[in-house]
Order: sequence, then C-alpha cells, then structure tokens
Amino acid sequence: MPGMPGMHAAATGWDKLGAILLLLWAVGMWAAVFGLWFANRGPVRRPWLYRASGAVIVVGVIGQIGHLQEHVAQVGYWLGHPNSPAWMTPWATGLAKGYNVVDTSKPTLGMEILHLTGNFIFLAGLAAVMVITSHARATQTRRWGRMGVWMQGIHGLEHLSLTLSVWLGADRAIGLSTWFGQIQPGVGLTTYRVWWHFIANVIGSCIFGIALYHLWRERPVIAASYDLEPAESPRRRAPSGAPAPTVKPSAAPGGSPAV
Repeated sequence: MPGMPGMHAAATGWDKLGAILLLLWAVGMWAAVFGLWFANRGPVRRPWLYRASGAVIVVGVIGQIGHLQEHVAQVGYWLGHPNSPAWMTPWATGLAKGYNVVDTSKPTLGMEILHLTGNFIFLAGLAAVMVITSHARATQTRRWGRMGVWMQGIHGLEHLSLTLSVWLGADRAIGLSTWFGQIQPGVGLTTYRVWWHFIANVIGSCIFGIALYHLWRERPVIAASYDLEPAESPRRRAPSGAPAPTVKPSAAPGGSPAV
C-alpha cells in the first residue's frame, strides 16, 4: 500500500535470502502436494503417503501461524494508529524488500508478492488435507478441507490480481480488497484493506482448524484407508500380563449348559 514505511530502503542480503527461502518453501510445498496427489491416484494404498501428507499439513500449519500473526499485528497497529499509513512487522518488511528487487520502481510490489507467497503456503496445507483424505471421501475432514480450499483459492486469486496489477503497471492494486482500484489511496484504503485481509485470514484459519480437529478425531478411519492399523483404544487395550477373558458357555433351555 502506498506510504508504507520502510519500503523505500534498499534490501539487505538477509532480506533477499529470506525472500528466496520463503519462495522455496511455497514451491516445495506445492511440489509435494502435486507429487502426493499423483502417487495417491488409483486403488493401490501406499501407507507412506498418509505420513507424508500429514507432514505437509504440519508445515502448512506452521506457515499459516506466521501468516496470521502478521495480519493480527497489522490490525493491532491500526487500532492504535487508525490514521497512519499501513504498517508491517520488521521481518515482513524485510521480506517484502527482498521481493521488491524484482522491480524497484514499484515500491509496493514486494509486499504484494510476500502476501501472495504466504497465501499459497496456507493453500498448500489445505490442499494436503484433501490429499490425505483421498480414500476417505465421506469424512468431515474432507468436507472442511474442501471448504478451506475453495475459500483460500478465491483469496489466492485476490492476491494474484493484486500482485499482477501492480507488476503490470497499474497505479494502484486491483482486487476485492481495494474495491477493484476504486478506493483512493489514504486512510480509507488502508482501513478497508487491513480489515478485509485480517477477516479473510481469520475465517480461513478457523476452517483449517476445524478440518484439523476432524482429522484428529477421524484419524483411525483415514489411516485405515491406507491399510494402516488404527491405534488401539486405551480403554480396550488389555494390560500387560492380564489373563485372557473367559467365555461362559451359553445355557441351553432348561438351565443346563449347552454341549
């Protein structure tokens, strides 16, 4: 957003390195998602795909925690400085400057690329929920994962529009969060955009959290769909050294045991 402090300073080597590593994080996650999806096709069940998909989901959770805290910090700053230019945390500002080396004539391009990258890391985590439930399509986990993919997919298109419009030379970013470029730069645009993306990320994070809750509850069913033995319930597990349960003979009519 225009007027954002710190964006006109030159990027350091650490800024560039951080930007590259974050981009590799996003690319690596999507490579993993597509690779797991491809390997998961067909009737053959491969147990390692269950664990690998779970690992991608965990990485997506870590990425979204960082992404969401940035939006929480921006809203917190806005509450204390509602009439000030838009603000980002120091680490986000550094990453944005690292991305801005793509075209230094567009001071907000780095910020747009940063948020696009963060959104796609989040979306990859949600896509991994769909991959892990490929053979358990009737689960609540898949239902909420699908909902999250749809929502974050739309959010991703929003960020793609914002990024491309700035990159291609528009005088302001074009997207839903700028009312397609119709809101003039200033306090109104800052307020609308900060809260728009904050609410979108909170809703998306809640959907992700509910999907993870159901994934935990339905993990025996989902694991079994990969021919993995579900963990035995502690209530049903016999203690070590306990005698085997005895089976009483059924009684025949008249009260005598059946032979």
